[in-house]
Amino acid sequence: MFKDLVALTKPRIIRLNLIAAFGGFWLASRWQIQSWDFWLELLWMLIGTTLTMAAACVFNNYWDRDFDTKMSRTSDRALPQGRLSPGFVLGYSIVLGALGLATLFVLVNPLCGWLGLLGMFVYGVVYTIWLKRTSTWSTSIGGISGAMPPVIGYCAVTGEVDAGAWILFALLFLWQPPHFWSLTIRRVEEYRAAGFPVLPVVKGILRTKWQMIPYILLLLVASVLMYTYDYVGIYYLVLSVVIVGAWLIHAISGLVAKDTEKWAKMDFLFSVNYLMIMFLVMILDTNGV
Repeated sequence: MFKDLVALTKPRIIRLNLIAAFGGFWLASRWQIQSWDFWLELLWMLIGTTLTMAAACVFNNYWDRDFDTKMSRTSDRALPQGRLSPGFVLGYSIVLGALGLATLFVLVNPLCGWLGLLGMFVYGVVYTIWLKRTSTWSTSIGGISGAMPPVIGYCAVTGEVDAGAWILFALLFLWQPPHFWSLTIRRVEEYRAAGFPVLPVVKGILRTKWQMIPYILLLLVASVLMYTYDYVGIYYLVLSVVIVGAWLIHAISGLVAKDTEKWAKMDFLFSVNYLMIMFLVMILDTNGV
Protein backbone atom coordinates (compact mmCIF):
# COMPACT_ATOMS: atom_id res chain seq x y z
CA MET A 1 0.00 0.00 0.00
CA PHE A 2 2.82 2.41 0.82
CA LYS A 3 4.30 1.88 -2.64
CA ASP A 4 0.95 2.74 -4.22
CA LEU A 5 0.59 5.87 -2.08
CA VAL A 6 4.00 7.07 -3.27
CA ALA A 7 3.27 6.18 -6.91
CA LEU A 8 0.04 8.20 -6.85
CA THR A 9 2.08 11.36 -6.23
CA LYS A 10 4.07 10.80 -9.47
CA PRO A 11 7.51 11.04 -7.80
CA ARG A 12 9.41 11.53 -11.07
CA ILE A 13 7.44 14.68 -11.82
CA ILE A 14 7.91 15.90 -8.26
CA ARG A 15 11.67 15.27 -8.38
CA LEU A 16 12.14 17.36 -11.53
CA ASN A 17 9.97 20.16 -10.17
CA LEU A 18 11.77 20.20 -6.82
CA ILE A 19 15.04 20.77 -8.65
CA ALA A 20 13.34 23.73 -10.33
CA ALA A 21 11.94 25.01 -7.01
CA PHE A 22 15.35 24.77 -5.38
CA GLY A 23 16.87 26.54 -8.38
CA GLY A 24 14.38 29.39 -8.10
CA PHE A 25 15.10 29.78 -4.38
CA TRP A 26 18.85 29.78 -4.91
CA LEU A 27 18.63 32.19 -7.83
CA ALA A 28 16.75 34.71 -5.70
CA SER A 29 19.10 34.30 -2.72
CA ARG A 30 22.22 34.78 -4.90
CA TRP A 31 24.15 32.64 -2.41
CA GLN A 32 23.59 35.22 0.35
CA ILE A 33 23.32 32.73 3.23
CA GLN A 34 23.00 34.78 6.41
CA SER A 35 21.53 32.49 9.06
CA TRP A 36 19.90 29.18 9.85
CA ASP A 37 16.58 30.81 9.02
CA PHE A 38 17.66 30.66 5.38
CA TRP A 39 17.89 26.86 5.49
CA LEU A 40 14.67 26.56 7.44
CA GLU A 41 12.79 28.67 4.93
CA LEU A 42 14.24 26.58 2.11
CA LEU A 43 13.12 23.40 3.88
CA TRP A 44 9.55 24.62 4.43
CA MET A 45 9.34 25.83 0.84
CA LEU A 46 10.41 22.43 -0.49
CA ILE A 47 8.01 20.59 1.82
CA GLY A 48 5.08 22.85 0.97
CA THR A 49 5.79 22.67 -2.75
CA THR A 50 6.15 18.89 -2.63
CA LEU A 51 2.85 18.43 -0.81
CA THR A 52 0.87 20.74 -3.12
CA MET A 53 2.31 19.09 -6.23
CA ALA A 54 1.64 15.65 -4.76
CA ALA A 55 -1.97 16.61 -3.99
CA ALA A 56 -2.56 17.73 -7.59
CA CYS A 57 -0.98 14.55 -8.98
CA VAL A 58 -3.03 12.31 -6.69
CA PHE A 59 -6.21 14.12 -7.72
CA ASN A 60 -5.23 13.62 -11.36
CA ASN A 61 -4.95 9.89 -10.71
CA TYR A 62 -8.34 9.93 -8.99
CA TRP A 63 -10.12 11.77 -11.82
CA ASP A 64 -8.46 9.82 -14.66
CA ARG A 65 -8.99 6.37 -13.14
CA ASP A 66 -11.43 5.33 -15.89
CA PHE A 67 -9.14 6.47 -18.70
CA ASP A 68 -6.11 4.85 -17.05
CA THR A 69 -7.62 1.41 -17.63
CA LYS A 70 -7.36 2.01 -21.40
CA MET A 71 -3.61 2.65 -21.58
CA SER A 72 -0.88 0.08 -20.98
CA ARG A 73 1.31 2.79 -19.43
CA THR A 74 -1.25 3.48 -16.70
CA SER A 75 -3.38 0.35 -16.42
CA ASP A 76 -1.29 -1.07 -13.57
CA ARG A 77 -1.87 1.91 -11.29
CA ALA A 78 -3.56 1.41 -7.92
CA LEU A 79 -7.01 2.70 -8.88
CA PRO A 80 -7.46 0.82 -12.20
CA GLN A 81 -6.30 -2.34 -10.44
CA GLY A 82 -8.62 -1.78 -7.48
CA ARG A 83 -5.85 -1.79 -4.87
CA LEU A 84 -7.13 1.50 -3.44
CA SER A 85 -10.66 2.91 -3.38
CA PRO A 86 -11.52 6.19 -5.17
CA GLY A 87 -12.84 7.74 -1.95
CA PHE A 88 -9.63 7.00 -0.09
CA VAL A 89 -7.49 8.46 -2.90
CA LEU A 90 -9.61 11.62 -3.05
CA GLY A 91 -9.24 12.05 0.72
CA TYR A 92 -5.51 11.47 0.41
CA SER A 93 -5.31 14.28 -2.17
CA ILE A 94 -7.30 16.68 0.05
CA VAL A 95 -5.08 16.01 3.08
CA LEU A 96 -1.88 16.50 1.07
CA GLY A 97 -3.21 19.73 -0.42
CA ALA A 98 -4.32 21.13 2.93
CA LEU A 99 -0.95 20.37 4.52
CA GLY A 100 0.96 21.80 1.57
CA LEU A 101 -1.01 25.04 1.42
CA ALA A 102 -0.83 25.50 5.20
CA THR A 103 2.95 25.08 5.03
CA LEU A 104 3.32 27.65 2.25
CA PHE A 105 0.88 30.20 3.66
CA VAL A 106 2.02 30.00 7.29
CA LEU A 107 5.65 28.92 7.26
CA VAL A 108 6.88 30.52 4.01
CA ASN A 109 4.77 33.54 2.97
CA PRO A 110 1.23 34.24 1.70
CA LEU A 111 2.41 34.89 -1.87
CA CYS A 112 3.88 31.39 -2.09
CA GLY A 113 0.63 30.04 -0.67
CA TRP A 114 -1.41 31.74 -3.39
CA LEU A 115 1.00 30.52 -6.06
CA GLY A 116 0.67 26.98 -4.71
CA LEU A 117 -3.11 27.29 -4.74
CA LEU A 118 -3.03 28.61 -8.32
CA GLY A 119 -0.88 25.68 -9.42
CA MET A 120 -3.23 23.17 -7.76
CA PHE A 121 -6.32 24.81 -9.28
CA VAL A 122 -4.91 24.91 -12.82
CA TYR A 123 -3.69 21.31 -12.68
CA GLY A 124 -6.69 19.87 -10.86
CA VAL A 125 -9.60 21.85 -12.34
CA VAL A 126 -8.52 23.57 -15.56
CA TYR A 127 -6.25 20.79 -16.85
CA THR A 128 -7.53 17.53 -15.34
CA ILE A 129 -11.29 18.12 -15.13
CA TRP A 130 -11.83 20.45 -18.07
CA LEU A 131 -9.24 20.60 -20.85
CA LYS A 132 -7.55 17.18 -20.73
CA ARG A 133 -10.66 15.46 -22.09
CA THR A 134 -11.89 18.20 -24.37
CA SER A 135 -9.11 20.21 -26.00
CA THR A 136 -5.59 20.11 -27.43
CA TRP A 137 -4.96 23.27 -25.40
CA SER A 138 -4.69 21.15 -22.26
CA THR A 139 -0.93 20.78 -22.68
CA SER A 140 -0.17 24.48 -23.13
CA ILE A 141 -2.54 25.89 -20.53
CA GLY A 142 -1.79 23.08 -18.10
CA GLY A 143 1.82 24.24 -18.28
CA ILE A 144 0.89 27.12 -15.96
CA SER A 145 0.76 24.69 -13.03
CA GLY A 146 4.05 23.07 -13.96
CA ALA A 147 5.74 26.47 -14.05
CA MET A 148 4.80 27.31 -10.46
CA PRO A 149 7.57 25.44 -8.49
CA PRO A 150 10.53 27.65 -9.50
CA VAL A 151 8.39 30.76 -9.03
CA ILE A 152 7.38 29.58 -5.55
CA GLY A 153 11.05 28.98 -4.72
CA TYR A 154 12.01 32.41 -6.02
CA CYS A 155 9.18 34.25 -4.23
CA ALA A 156 9.97 32.48 -0.96
CA VAL A 157 13.06 34.70 -0.89
CA THR A 158 11.86 37.89 -2.60
CA GLY A 159 8.25 38.00 -1.47
CA GLU A 160 7.29 39.56 -4.81
CA VAL A 161 6.77 38.68 -8.46
CA ASP A 162 9.43 40.57 -10.40
CA ALA A 163 11.30 40.03 -13.68
CA GLY A 164 13.21 37.04 -12.31
CA ALA A 165 9.98 35.30 -11.32
CA TRP A 166 8.47 35.88 -14.76
CA ILE A 167 11.55 34.57 -16.58
CA LEU A 168 11.58 31.45 -14.41
CA PHE A 169 7.90 30.99 -15.16
CA ALA A 170 8.63 31.32 -18.89
CA LEU A 171 11.42 28.73 -18.75
CA LEU A 172 9.16 26.04 -17.30
CA PHE A 173 6.04 27.07 -19.18
CA LEU A 174 7.80 26.93 -22.57
CA TRP A 175 9.66 23.72 -21.75
CA GLN A 176 6.58 21.63 -20.97
CA PRO A 177 4.67 21.39 -24.30
CA PRO A 178 7.57 20.07 -26.44
CA HIS A 179 8.58 17.78 -23.57
CA PHE A 180 5.07 16.31 -23.32
CA TRP A 181 4.44 16.18 -27.07
CA SER A 182 7.59 14.12 -27.65
CA LEU A 183 6.13 11.58 -25.21
CA THR A 184 2.66 11.61 -26.79
CA ILE A 185 4.13 11.14 -30.26
CA ARG A 186 5.75 7.92 -29.04
CA ARG A 187 2.47 6.71 -27.51
CA VAL A 188 0.02 8.31 -29.91
CA GLU A 189 -1.99 5.13 -30.47
CA GLU A 190 -2.45 4.61 -26.73
CA TYR A 191 -3.75 8.16 -26.33
CA ARG A 192 -6.01 7.68 -29.36
CA ALA A 193 -7.46 4.47 -27.93
CA ALA A 194 -8.00 6.08 -24.53
CA GLY A 195 -9.80 9.04 -26.10
CA PHE A 196 -7.48 11.82 -24.97
CA PRO A 197 -7.52 14.71 -27.51
CA VAL A 198 -3.79 15.37 -27.40
CA LEU A 199 -2.27 17.28 -30.30
CA PRO A 200 -0.73 14.31 -32.19
CA VAL A 201 -4.09 12.51 -32.09
CA VAL A 202 -6.21 15.48 -33.20
CA LYS A 203 -3.87 17.34 -35.55
CA GLY A 204 -1.35 14.66 -36.50
CA ILE A 205 2.31 14.03 -35.74
CA LEU A 206 3.73 16.41 -38.36
CA ARG A 207 1.63 19.32 -37.10
CA THR A 208 2.80 18.53 -33.57
CA LYS A 209 6.43 18.61 -34.66
CA TRP A 210 5.90 22.02 -36.24
CA GLN A 211 4.23 23.33 -33.09
CA MET A 212 7.13 22.23 -30.89
CA ILE A 213 9.58 24.48 -32.71
CA PRO A 214 8.32 27.95 -31.59
CA TYR A 215 8.21 26.80 -27.95
CA ILE A 216 11.85 25.71 -28.06
CA LEU A 217 12.84 28.89 -29.89
CA LEU A 218 11.15 31.04 -27.24
CA LEU A 219 12.81 28.90 -24.57
CA LEU A 220 16.14 29.94 -26.05
CA VAL A 221 15.07 33.60 -25.78
CA ALA A 222 14.03 33.15 -22.14
CA SER A 223 17.39 31.55 -21.35
CA VAL A 224 19.21 34.54 -22.84
CA LEU A 225 16.99 36.92 -20.86
CA MET A 226 18.07 35.20 -17.66
CA TYR A 227 21.61 36.38 -18.45
CA THR A 228 20.53 39.76 -19.85
CA TYR A 229 18.80 40.64 -16.58
CA ASP A 230 21.96 39.68 -14.68
CA TYR A 231 20.55 36.71 -12.77
CA VAL A 232 23.14 34.23 -14.06
CA GLY A 233 26.66 34.28 -15.42
CA ILE A 234 28.28 33.55 -18.76
CA TYR A 235 28.58 29.79 -18.14
CA TYR A 236 24.81 29.47 -17.90
CA LEU A 237 24.36 31.57 -21.04
CA VAL A 238 26.78 29.54 -23.13
CA LEU A 239 25.54 26.15 -21.95
CA SER A 240 21.87 27.07 -22.35
CA VAL A 241 22.44 28.37 -25.88
CA VAL A 242 24.31 25.18 -26.79
CA ILE A 243 21.76 22.78 -25.30
CA VAL A 244 18.60 24.57 -26.38
CA GLY A 245 20.17 25.27 -29.77
CA ALA A 246 20.92 21.57 -30.20
CA TRP A 247 17.39 20.71 -29.08
CA LEU A 248 15.98 23.21 -31.61
CA ILE A 249 18.04 21.70 -34.43
CA HIS A 250 16.92 18.21 -33.43
CA ALA A 251 13.29 19.35 -33.32
CA ILE A 252 13.57 20.79 -36.83
CA SER A 253 15.17 17.56 -38.05
CA GLY A 254 12.03 15.77 -36.93
CA LEU A 255 10.15 17.33 -39.84
CA VAL A 256 12.02 15.01 -42.20
CA ALA A 257 12.92 12.16 -39.83
CA LYS A 258 12.05 8.73 -41.21
CA ASP A 259 12.07 6.95 -37.84
CA THR A 260 9.60 8.96 -35.76
CA GLU A 261 9.83 6.63 -32.77
CA LYS A 262 13.61 7.02 -32.55
CA TRP A 263 13.39 10.78 -33.10
CA ALA A 264 10.72 11.25 -30.41
CA LYS A 265 12.69 9.20 -27.89
CA MET A 266 15.79 11.34 -28.43
CA ASP A 267 13.74 14.53 -28.26
CA PHE A 268 12.26 13.43 -24.94
CA LEU A 269 15.75 12.81 -23.58
CA PHE A 270 16.80 16.28 -24.74
CA SER A 271 13.93 17.82 -22.77
CA VAL A 272 14.52 15.90 -19.54
CA ASN A 273 18.28 16.46 -19.52
CA TYR A 274 17.84 20.14 -20.36
CA LEU A 275 15.75 20.78 -17.28
CA MET A 276 18.08 18.98 -14.89
CA ILE A 277 21.32 20.37 -16.32
CA MET A 278 20.19 23.97 -16.70
CA PHE A 279 18.82 24.32 -13.19
CA LEU A 280 21.95 22.79 -11.72
CA VAL A 281 24.07 25.23 -13.75
CA MET A 282 21.75 28.06 -12.71
CA ILE A 283 22.40 27.24 -9.06
CA LEU A 284 26.18 27.15 -9.56
CA ASP A 285 26.37 30.18 -11.85
CA THR A 286 23.98 32.54 -10.09
CA ASN A 287 25.31 36.10 -10.25
CA GLY A 288 26.27 37.32 -6.81
CA VAL A 289 28.49 34.32 -5.91
